[in-house]
Formats: sequence, C-alpha cells, structure tokens
Amino acid sequence: MPVKLDHLTKLLQEQLKDAYSAESQLLEAIPKMRDAASDRDLRQAFSDHLLETKGHIDRIERACEMLGSSPLGHRCRAMEGLIKEGSEVVNDAEADAEVRDAALICAAQKVEHYEMALYGCIRTYASTLGRDDLASLLQETLDEEGAADKRLTAIAVGDVNSAAATPQPQ
Repeated sequence: MPVKLDHLTKLLQEQLKDAYSAESQLLEAIPKMRDAASDRDLRQAFSDHLLETKGHIDRIERACEMLGSSPLGHRCRAMEGLIKEGSEVVNDAEADAEVRDAALICAAQKVEHYEMALYGCIRTYASTLGRDDLASLLQETLDEEGAADKRLTAIAVGDVNSAAATPQPQ
C-alpha cells in the first residue's frame, strides 16, 4: 500500500528509499558497463564510481537511521529503465568498441543526471526541514555524482567521441 505523503518528512523518506534502490541496482550494473568498455580511462571511471556507489548506499542507510526509517521496500523504476537501456549497449555484440564506449558514456551520464536530480531534491527537503546534518550528508553524494558526470564528459571529449567518429576499417 502506498504511503500517504502528508508531510515533507515522509516524502524525504520515500525518496531515500528510491535512492537506495537506484544505488543498489547500480552495484550490479556498473561492473557490466566497466567490462564492456574498451577505453582504459572509462573502465577506471566505472571502477572508481562503483566504490563511490557503495559509499552512497552507506550514506543513505545513515540518513534513514537518522530519520528512524528503513531504506527498504521500494523499487526505483526510473533506474530500472535506465539500466535496461544501458544493458542494450553492453549486449550489442555488433557495435564497434569505440562507438560502444561513447554509448556507454551516454548511458552512464543519463544515470548521473537522474541521481543528481534525486539527490538535489532530497538534500533540499532535508534543508527545508531544518536537518542540516542530513543535508550535509546528501550533499556529499550530490558532489560525487556531479564529479562523476564531469569526469565522463572529460573522457568523452578527450578521446572517446573522436575515436567513435573515425571510420573503422571493414
């Protein structure tokens, strides 16, 4: 049964559940994306973000504990869809490696942008509720998501997109 959203605190708790589900799903998806990448910097970015994702889950658990709630009991359908879309790239055996890398970056940045929107909202909810302790905790994750997005952009414009634009010998 859906929770009656009659106070911003309940919305915050529900969105933390959404974030927890999203991050948990990413723990399974990121290694697949890393393994599908051919660019060394991209593989490293995925490996580094996998470690950060584990930290994001820890922070969500701490935030829920601070609110006296549980992060369990919700499935983030948005992340499920983004991961499904990304898995199409991972599983495309016909794709050129360079083009796959560009597509993996696009898929990963879609995820990062979703997460930045989510963490931005819940950080603001916490701040509005006077919970600066929570807001600070969530800001850490928001900062890491933003840095991951910038890193992916740098990898894309650094080499990956140019390599994907170069015709490959048949």
